[in-house]
Amino acid sequence: MSKSHHYAASLTWTGNRGSGTMDYRSYDRDYTISIQGKPEILGSSDPQFLGNKQRHNPEELLVVSLSSCHMLWYLHLCAKNGIVVIDYRDHATGEMEETADGGGRFTAVTLHPEVIISDPSKKEQAQALHAEANKLCFIANSCNFPVKHEPVCVAEDEAMVRGQ
Repeated sequence: MSKSHHYAASLTWTGNRGSGTMDYRSYDRDYTISIQGKPEILGSSDPQFLGNKQRHNPEELLVVSLSSCHMLWYLHLCAKNGIVVIDYRDHATGEMEETADGGGRFTAVTLHPEVIISDPSKKEQAQALHAEANKLCFIANSCNFPVKHEPVCVAEDEAMVRGQ
């Protein structure tokens, strides 16, 4: 039997300069995301669409949602399989294309996890768990574009030699 989970977030547009959306350049794209009991997230559109470059944009938040969901599943699977992760970093990238009508869509997101584990004998298994994490990731399973992975997994002693 499947379980149902529910989430709630509030969004408030803060970009009215006094004349609302009288024309395309008369307002800011700034907004605040509020989730009860958590710090607020300041957002805007991508600067290419007149957004504030000092705020998070929806495209970045989508990429980091995929990255964080994958990481959390990966860490769970490593713990379950007796693999001790010492460090995990990801430098995720996303590709989006605009369409002639001004809309667009993501065409791919690529995760680049860099993982350091304690036991060198488990590197192959640790590397393979990325595929399983991808299959389980709630966010990746909700996307209509490929979520690719280019992981690098090294043992702690190798990482020290590399200076990581």
